[in-house]
Amino acid sequence: MRTLRALGAAALLCTISLALPAQGWIDPVRPPTGLQVPNGPIERLRSAVQVSISGRVARVTVEEWFRNNGPTLNEGVYHFPLPGEAVFSSYSLWQGDQELRGEAMDATQARAIYEAIVRQKRDPALIELAGQGLIRARVFPIAPGETRKITLKYTQLLDRAGDAWRFRYLGDGNRQTAPRSFRLEADSASRFGDPYSPTHQVQVTRRDDRLELTLSEGNSASGDFELLLPLARGLIGLSLVPHHPAGEDGYFMLLLAPGAAADAATLRRDVVAVIDVSGSMSGEKIQQAKSALTQLLGTLREGDRFRLVAFSGGVRRYAQGWTGVTTDSRRDAEAWIRSLEAEGGTNIAGALSEAFAQSPAEQSLGVVVFLTDGQASTGETDPERIAASAEQNRGKFRVFSFGVGDDVNTYLLDRLTERARGTTEYIRPGENIERAVGTLAAKVASPVLTDVTITAGSGIELYDLQPGNLPDLFAGDEMVVLGRYRGVGSGEWSVTVHGQRNGRQEEFRTTVGERAIDDARYIEQLWAARKAGVLSREIRLHGQTQEVMNALKQLALRYGILTEYTSYLVQEPNVALRQRAADSLMRAPAAAPADQAGAASVGKAARDRSMSESVHLESVIVTADGVMLDEMRRARSGINPTQRIGGRLFIMRDSTWTDLGHGDSLRVVSIAPYSDAYFALLKALPDLREAAALEPAVLVAGRRASIKIGEGGKTRWLPGELERLVRDFRS
Repeated sequence: MRTLRALGAAALLCTISLALPAQGWIDPVRPPTGLQVPNGPIERLRSAVQVSISGRVARVTVEEWFRNNGPTLNEGVYHFPLPGEAVFSSYSLWQGDQELRGEAMDATQARAIYEAIVRQKRDPALIELAGQGLIRARVFPIAPGETRKITLKYTQLLDRAGDAWRFRYLGDGNRQTAPRSFRLEADSASRFGDPYSPTHQVQVTRRDDRLELTLSEGNSASGDFELLLPLARGLIGLSLVPHHPAGEDGYFMLLLAPGAAADAATLRRDVVAVIDVSGSMSGEKIQQAKSALTQLLGTLREGDRFRLVAFSGGVRRYAQGWTGVTTDSRRDAEAWIRSLEAEGGTNIAGALSEAFAQSPAEQSLGVVVFLTDGQASTGETDPERIAASAEQNRGKFRVFSFGVGDDVNTYLLDRLTERARGTTEYIRPGENIERAVGTLAAKVASPVLTDVTITAGSGIELYDLQPGNLPDLFAGDEMVVLGRYRGVGSGEWSVTVHGQRNGRQEEFRTTVGERAIDDARYIEQLWAARKAGVLSREIRLHGQTQEVMNALKQLALRYGILTEYTSYLVQEPNVALRQRAADSLMRAPAAAPADQAGAASVGKAARDRSMSESVHLESVIVTADGVMLDEMRRARSGINPTQRIGGRLFIMRDSTWTDLGHGDSLRVVSIAPYSDAYFALLKALPDLREAAALEPAVLVAGRRASIKIGEGGKTRWLPGELERLVRDFRS
């Protein structure tokens, strides 16, 4: 049993390293002969996982229901995979109200058992479990048609891993799983900030100082589940999760979790609200926009200042200069907002010029909130010149823009926020303006740190951070930063967050052990999706270059992240046709700035933003694969089936699941499934286990060699042959 270590006073966020096991299964001792049972003689119907955390102790209960589909009385062996690094203080296993006698094995002891099961069942998906531990127990006979419940209970101390508590549930990988429910409860909820899962969207509620967490409605419970549970202490909590695949630079995820607004010292704000009151805003839109502005005013505090600008064919302002926040000034400003009526054209250039006319105070956070539903029709109308002028005059302001409806110019709105540490949100027809602006108002109510930058300690270089320009940090609003790193430290290495607060430079530091986590593949996918979204936006705003197009192509080949600029990689069957499609794309420049309007442009801009801000693995898969491939299939019948497995995209070609990154110039080494060569390969290259589950054959791309697993491949390795292949595959 691991010893309990006290939390240091300097810890800003506590890290849970609790790895939950995957679902179990039952293998019959004497399976029926001559009878084909679709789901196997003993089928798992469903499972439920309940986790209760008190102090630093987790009590886990896993319930699973099994049915005997066979014609005879059946007994079997229950297998339950455990993470290889997990250490349990106790466990019990029950079948109904009868306790079962089981045995627990670590990863080394369990490997031979897993390999024997794979050979016997010829189920390649089970090879993913090699490297995990195992609980195994004989179960009592189950009568034909009978359903029995198996209950596993165990207690585990939560271990420190860096500055976060990392909670992990190992899913069933590529196997078809029975329905699974998941629920976590923790007492003393006031000590925790908002939990964050990079793999699933979660629903969190707080009741009577208890925290309850479930998966959000509509989210799949399959796959590995990761959770960071921050402690609500200090001004900013930091959680660093590194991931270092063999043979390449590492990846990292940094979670910045500010405390509650009450814990943050007041930072003064100078806020400019700019509202479009042109004729197209008439009706419900202008009423919602006026309510949103009133709500924004309500978040201002004594010491803050504001300016109000309304524009149609001309530009109006509430007052000549800045207005300090008082009860009287707020009341007068609200009356001015209520008096606004929608009429006339759209003078965007004039409105922006007025918005930036008065600079924010030296130690205040300057924020411009800009809302429009149309394109410039009076004054300067060229979106490129409007954007360039706004960038030149913006000064220290942060800009947050809202495009209402489908008639906005996405080029202009995205250019306004591109380098302004802000965001652009598109409010589609039927969506509520007040809700969207209200969310921003609540976010910017309590700034914690501005001008944020990140550096690493000696021996480590951080690069390719996403987002590249880090936004400001606000109380209660977590920031997730993804990036790459190279170099190795001696022992622990650190990451430091720098920023400004009331004119002073502030620093916050977290450390992580030298050994990087090697099971956080989701970090690769999230980083790649964000970068693809940024590159797609770069093409929209600044045009195509060979460098950007090549970078998007490499993201597609290496990580399976598809965009409209790389969809040809799965549409075209051979290298020559792909090259022809790539050349055609380079000859077709992005739409001119003035033409980037309408529903299609708004949808594309919204998708780019969604990808560039990805925080959940499930949303990455839908955005990068599902939507894109569905659109391609509708446009062109005959697109081959695709699957995303282990951070790669595979397409079915010639009865083989082929890695999108495989090129015709790579040599191919074929290995027979379930052979001695097969098990030795997966032991030497464990990151191939997920892909090895694809049937009838799979081809995985490496750096200088690709590996095919299929019938007719080699069954044994010659001396030194496997080592050479591993080197060529990883290079």
